[in-house]
Amino acid sequence: MILLDADGGRHDLPGDVEAVDAEALAGATGWTLKPEGLCRDDTCVPLLGRPVRRDDGRIDLAEWAAALGLPLAVDAEHGAAALAHRADQGSAGVGDVAPELDLPTVDGATRRFGDLAGRKRVLVTWASWCGCRHELAAWQAIQDELGAEGLAVFSVALDATPEDSRPWIEAAAPGYPVVVDTAHVTAERYGITNVPSVVWVDEEGRIVKPPTIAPGDDQFRDFTQIDPATHHDALRRWVRDGELPAGVADSPAPRTPDEQLALAERRLAAHLHGEGHAEAAVAHLRRAVELAPWDWTIRRGGIALRGEDPFLGDEFVAFWEEWDAAGRPGYTPTT
Repeated sequence: MILLDADGGRHDLPGDVEAVDAEALAGATGWTLKPEGLCRDDTCVPLLGRPVRRDDGRIDLAEWAAALGLPLAVDAEHGAAALAHRADQGSAGVGDVAPELDLPTVDGATRRFGDLAGRKRVLVTWASWCGCRHELAAWQAIQDELGAEGLAVFSVALDATPEDSRPWIEAAAPGYPVVVDTAHVTAERYGITNVPSVVWVDEEGRIVKPPTIAPGDDQFRDFTQIDPATHHDALRRWVRDGELPAGVADSPAPRTPDEQLALAERRLAAHLHGEGHAEAAVAHLRRAVELAPWDWTIRRGGIALRGEDPFLGDEFVAFWEEWDAAGRPGYTPTT
């Protein structure tokens, strides 16, 4: 069976989605079954009578995930399962060390967010299903303006495949790192539910401004109702004077257990879609939307994943109207 872990890894394990080889599961996840419980490094989680090991020695995957509190999405028919982090161990907040990102470019090279450590960094997330796909040049202008003063832009496309992002990256030919996160690890680690979202990270590697919506330019201002100059001016003050904008200490609310499970369902759906199991992928996407209806990386991204129109299609227009009437939840601009 295929296990997709919470960090974007894919593991081919002996067994099925109900029970897997104990040694292989430990090798894939680091969690080893010991008399004192499930242990990884210096941490042990007591089982409290939970029947994790079956009589044949294999690990019951559902019981194992429940013991660790890990959201688990399963597709028995296609022998695949996906994990997400626990809700209380999800996204980082203000003051936390910025989670590492180790992601591929469209050409398969690997770029690390940590390679830019020691400078002020702005993490920019976007997607091919968003109008922000046209804004890579605008972020190049920001990099050109502020790079010599200590800023480094790092751009992440939250897309289903690198080919979705390729035309926009090649057209802009940015000089800053641009990577593609098909597993949406960035969204989970940083609490991102919509794009274009940005996160600021200081020279010491700590988050100083959590995700807010920040378009690169004003070509979609009528839709976003956000003036990009507000963010860019605040960014200039931070880079040049160390001044942070008001309200920056407010980290986003942590995801609920349902919203965290939605990430596992989306991760599984993307895998199934890539394997050609379109009907099963749609079922898991539907479940993810039920669990996290305001997460655009799931809902609008799912429209694109299914090959439907994420811009002017009936499904997107209906979603946008529903979301707009609800007060645009999760759409926080920089102030």
